[in-house]
Amino acid sequence: MENFEMTAKCLHGFESILAKELRNLGAMNVSEGVRHVRFMGDLGFMYKANLSLRTAVSVLKPILNFKIFKEQDFYQSVYEFPWEDFVDKNGSFAIDSTVNSDIFTHSRYVVFRAKDAIVDRFRDKFGTRPNIDTNEPDVRLNVHIDRNTCNLSLNTSGEPLFKRGYRKSTNIAPLNEVLAASLLLASGWDGQCDFLDPMCGSGTILIEAAMIACQIPANINRENFAFMKWNNFNEDFFEKIKDSTLKKMRPFHFKIKGYDLSGVTLSKAQENIENANLTEFISVEQADFFTTEKLADRHLFMLFNPPYGERLPVEVPRFYSSVGDTLKQNYPDTTAWFIVPLESGAIKHVGLRPSRKIKVFNASIESRLLRYDIYKGSKKAKYQN
Repeated sequence: MENFEMTAKCLHGFESILAKELRNLGAMNVSEGVRHVRFMGDLGFMYKANLSLRTAVSVLKPILNFKIFKEQDFYQSVYEFPWEDFVDKNGSFAIDSTVNSDIFTHSRYVVFRAKDAIVDRFRDKFGTRPNIDTNEPDVRLNVHIDRNTCNLSLNTSGEPLFKRGYRKSTNIAPLNEVLAASLLLASGWDGQCDFLDPMCGSGTILIEAAMIACQIPANINRENFAFMKWNNFNEDFFEKIKDSTLKKMRPFHFKIKGYDLSGVTLSKAQENIENANLTEFISVEQADFFTTEKLADRHLFMLFNPPYGERLPVEVPRFYSSVGDTLKQNYPDTTAWFIVPLESGAIKHVGLRPSRKIKVFNASIESRLLRYDIYKGSKKAKYQN
């Protein structure tokens, strides 16, 4: 099969992790950008990338590139492109855009102008036009304008890849699935020890941790990808790709556990875990983290997203002081990671020195993913042994 260029979009700061994922999958000519990674692959790899990538928000196939120096340049270039090769005149399409330009200052206006150009072409050539359908279009298009360069791509994924297909219920402050997986991979979680999320909410971190541990394809529970509506979609080939990814699953010999104070929230987590077919690997329990302690003598890996007082009310100094005390007193031989907004001031109240700080963004909130190494006994004894 012929190779072609693709672009996988990701969250800010996780480009190198996505690039590593792509290389491990077998992508060629991998090149990191800002919030995206470019790579080469064939049709089968496009299917595999959508099924398997944990840190990608979408996978795009570029089809048109041109320079613009005024607004009319954009309209004319889009109008002249043979969209009838990609969009049926009686079908439907949708457009999204990302814009960094002095020519266009609003991404929605770019969407409107692109739509006008495509519709005008169809009307002029065929006397009819495809419909705009933002929910379930036949074809999804992406426009990316960076200064004077415009790239138009087919969105091969459709809905963002954080819509894994397993999460039907959420709590008040849910963590995006792609962000959860990105944090786990950034932390180095590899499924080789017990795992705990002591404030698990609707269970997203637990589910993503289990899928990484068992090497389950990230989007195996999704029913739809945009490429399934393309004329060249090969369902038999797609099923073979899916089967080959599932054969790479591995057994998991440890425990993944979640705590939460709210019974209602835990019922949502349990429902999501069942939807992901992971009940044999994950257990959840109603508990206050500050009254718990490490249950097994072996090493524990912990990653969680604690509240910071914006959507869930907490008194930041007291809360994070309790987090540090609980880790230090009740969780020996533990590697603990958690994410906090930089402006919350939470870090200074933990009372422990983080061994790593990774700059990340939770939506638009600049945050830090912090690592704390809790040793058995004192740190001095650790190094003496």
